[in-house]
Amino acid sequence: MKRVKQKQPVPNWRFYFVVALLVALPVALVSRMASLQVLNGDRGVEFLQKQGNARAVRVMAVNATRGMITDRNGQPLAVSTPVVSLWADPATLREEDLASLAKALHQSEAALRKRLAAYAGKRFMYLARRLPPARAAQVSELRIKGVHEQREYQRFYPAGAYAAQLVGIVNVDDEGISGLELAYDDWLRGAPGKRKVVISGKLDKRGRRVNEVVSVIGELAPVQPGKDLRLSIDLRLQYVQYRELARAVRETGASSGSAVTLDVDTGEVLAVNSYPSFNPNNRRSISKHLKAGDTRNRVFTDVLEPGSTVKTLSVAAALESGQYTIDSVIDTAPGEIVVAGKRIADPRNYGELSLARVLAKSSQVGTARLALDLGVDPIWEMFNRFGLGQSTGSGFPGERAGALRVKDKWYLTEQVTLAYGYGLTATPLQLARAYAAIAKDGELMPVSLLAHRDDVEVHGEQIIDKAIASDLRKALASVVKGDGTATRAAVPGFAVGGKTGTARKLGKTGYRDDSHFALFAGLAPIDNPKIVTVVLIDDPQGEEYGGGAVAAPVFSRIAAGVLPLLSVPFDDRALLAAAGDAQLGEAM
Repeated sequence: MKRVKQKQPVPNWRFYFVVALLVALPVALVSRMASLQVLNGDRGVEFLQKQGNARAVRVMAVNATRGMITDRNGQPLAVSTPVVSLWADPATLREEDLASLAKALHQSEAALRKRLAAYAGKRFMYLARRLPPARAAQVSELRIKGVHEQREYQRFYPAGAYAAQLVGIVNVDDEGISGLELAYDDWLRGAPGKRKVVISGKLDKRGRRVNEVVSVIGELAPVQPGKDLRLSIDLRLQYVQYRELARAVRETGASSGSAVTLDVDTGEVLAVNSYPSFNPNNRRSISKHLKAGDTRNRVFTDVLEPGSTVKTLSVAAALESGQYTIDSVIDTAPGEIVVAGKRIADPRNYGELSLARVLAKSSQVGTARLALDLGVDPIWEMFNRFGLGQSTGSGFPGERAGALRVKDKWYLTEQVTLAYGYGLTATPLQLARAYAAIAKDGELMPVSLLAHRDDVEVHGEQIIDKAIASDLRKALASVVKGDGTATRAAVPGFAVGGKTGTARKLGKTGYRDDSHFALFAGLAPIDNPKIVTVVLIDDPQGEEYGGGAVAAPVFSRIAAGVLPLLSVPFDDRALLAAAGDAQLGEAM
């Protein structure tokens, strides 16, 4: 008979040890609580609070609102609207949540998994940036563990393409990257704050923790909102100028166009445009426009040889020399001149011309004879005094200075061609500033892209005598009358003046005969100028490509739209002249 082994009884010491352990743990906890709350007093309470806070209290960053950009009348050009960015902790996202998360984000599950794989081992990954709050709420309502919200702001540009190149844009982190958004980024952005908050520790229906802010304990660092920026431009004028510039570029088949209008009295930029432009609210298209150069504000960044527009300054040098008056006569016969083997010619033989008529007919021969008589120094010095080849100090990012060469020795051909606008480069803004000085009795004003306060008086530098400036304005008035080169610049109801320019563009092998810049610099009204507008059309196509045929009509339409908006009264004499021309046309 087999013997059955009997189980050995559990030693009593093991039983008593387990019982003692079960009794000791609660006693230890109670003792610790008593020690903290009773024996240690305040230190105990502080310890418990710290432990509780570690589980429920958080320090939250509070984003600052970027300052608003407005035109001079308070019309918004750039504003910040609340948006929500969603981010995830890849380490805590669960496999079973990925399909529903991808669907809520309007992404494919495969694309989401690929991004998560790229962020493996990291604790932060953006799921979507700058969503409308309602759409972000659709994702947050899923209560997916590891998905979090981040409150931000998105920049919106109400003026769209009309002011895009001037105002500029911000990147996805709300940092200025172009235009005045970049130039005044520190002013606009402000500083984020810090806030201590209580986070809810409750669980949802699926047993997941819901990290919601249930109360604010206090502000650790106050938010410093960005400051607003009031620009000098008038959005109404900006629109008129953009419309006419766009029309001209399309109608002439040009590659681009630029225009700038200055307030003669203050030097403020009232309107500044380049075309083509871009829609700053369409983020997806910006890279395409960046490659095409549409984001560039050519008024500030593009330099060119200004051609005949600087003949006005050459005449100013002649008047200042004391050898000439505005009525002094220069013989341009037989319509051409040879300088150091280079033939310089007018379209036809103009014969004897006064200095005023040299400008009205834009005579190359007359300007060349003037340059040979004066020498290069007075002309160069006058160009330099008017700010050509120098930055205007506008503060616009990427503004170029151009070049006005300093030479010890000038060849005769260089001396002559400089006088009619070759051998130097300038921006359209520099030309506008120079003509504004003529309009303001010879006072060169600082250029401003910000609106001046009403109680601030701005002064410039007197660079030519008032009488010389007055003579130049009379000569510029003749350019748009009779047989002048810019009759298409005339503005019904207003007496205006200005100067045309047609400059050949440089190619790989020298100056091209088939590619030009068409320019016009205009003053309005001519008797008491309020505005100066410079128009540049780059490479117009067709038989008519000159400044008088292409750029002058753009000035006419801009001035006709802008002057009434500035409450400039009509000129009775100009109205009568316009009526007389109309009657003459009907009779013919």
